[in-house]
Amino acid sequence: MTLEIEKTALEGVLILTPARHGDNRGFFSESWNRKRMQEAGLDIDFVQDNHSLSERAGTVRGLHYQAPPFAQAKLVRCGRGRLYDVAVDIRRGSPTYGHWVGVELSFDNGRQLLIPEGFLHGFVTREPMTEIVYKCSDYYSKPHDGAVRFDDPDIGIDWGVDPAGVVLSGKDEAAPRLAEFDSPFTYDGARE
Repeated sequence: MTLEIEKTALEGVLILTPARHGDNRGFFSESWNRKRMQEAGLDIDFVQDNHSLSERAGTVRGLHYQAPPFAQAKLVRCGRGRLYDVAVDIRRGSPTYGHWVGVELSFDNGRQLLIPEGFLHGFVTREPMTEIVYKCSDYYSKPHDGAVRFDDPDIGIDWGVDPAGVVLSGKDEAAPRLAEFDSPFTYDGARE
């Protein structure tokens, strides 16, 4: 088996676990293969790779989105350390609007989270010097960049950390709550 694909409670949000082939040198893993993804029904044209480092455990980045016409699907993995990655459905009319799923991604487990357009994305680091590496299906556009509060009680994400002690950016500190947010995404019901 070269790739394990696991559905989550949110339609379209998938956990992908590529096989690792190891020996006395370490391991090799094919983290993305367009042909294999197309064969699995995942035809996403990724155009940008991002890589970030969070120096401290308890660093929260998110909950972020990019509005159309620069909406992004993301394929997220952990390059070093350990993080808890979260997706929140923000597609107006979706039966799971405001619901979330989270999964631990680590260097050790090799798991990846595929997050389609129409979802908020965020994560919290569980270890110091944690790296996150992710592919995006569209280019970053500052005017289309937005955020919702990571600790919004209406969403109710269990980050596994004390919200008072997290490390946040100014943008994330000032983000609105979901109730104050006018989502640019609409649920079309067409996904499997």
